[in-house]
Amino acid sequence: MVDNKALFRKVFGSGIFEDYVGQLVLLSSPPPEFDPTLSPEVQKPKLDEIMKAVREDRELKLVETLKDRLQLCVEGKNDDLVKWANLEVERLSQEAFGVALLRVIGYIYTRKAAKEIGKGKRFLKILFVEEWLRDKRHTRKSRAAASSAAVSYIKLQEHWKSFDIGEIKDAKTSKEAKEIQDSMLESFWKMNVADVEMTLSHVCQMVLKDPSASKDVLRLRAKGMKKIGKIFGGVKAR
Repeated sequence: MVDNKALFRKVFGSGIFEDYVGQLVLLSSPPPEFDPTLSPEVQKPKLDEIMKAVREDRELKLVETLKDRLQLCVEGKNDDLVKWANLEVERLSQEAFGVALLRVIGYIYTRKAAKEIGKGKRFLKILFVEEWLRDKRHTRKSRAAASSAAVSYIKLQEHWKSFDIGEIKDAKTSKEAKEIQDSMLESFWKMNVADVEMTLSHVCQMVLKDPSASKDVLRLRAKGMKKIGKIFGGVKAR
């Protein structure tokens, strides 16, 4: 069984995606507020608050980075933006889980940008409503997935501790251990990807609703964000 911290570094810890999603934090051990005897429904609000505090701390740093990247589109340098985005895909897709994370970033960028672009034009009002509803459904689903996965992940960790690695020899015990490992990895991925999606959503929202920017600048930012989103989301598996 790979150590939790080693697994986290393998999936999210190279730092190469830090400019997009910030520095992710591993929930490697139960927080003081966690009580394994309570039901997941009771635990969720506590874990929601912990994860929210972690996200908010890194979101402000990511807003300025995204603004700088979208400035190319604001200045009318669309070809330069497309060239840069394609180079980023080539660079980031070589990392462990790079393709999967690029698709997550691309999805959020595209959805958030489409929502803002539709909002500004009368004949696209229907598109705006559709994007708003889709965004609401996706956000609720992501939050529920993150909380449930976090509770599941911690409980599975506690269960794993009851195993003596040296005693996993017979087929039955080996199968049970493998099932726990698979469930931990699944919960681990869901928990962190949901966290990434919520971070990206909040950052996009702040960039596209920046009160210090004019409507024209915000519109161009949305167009640039959509371009990047489509390029990232279209990355091919290696």
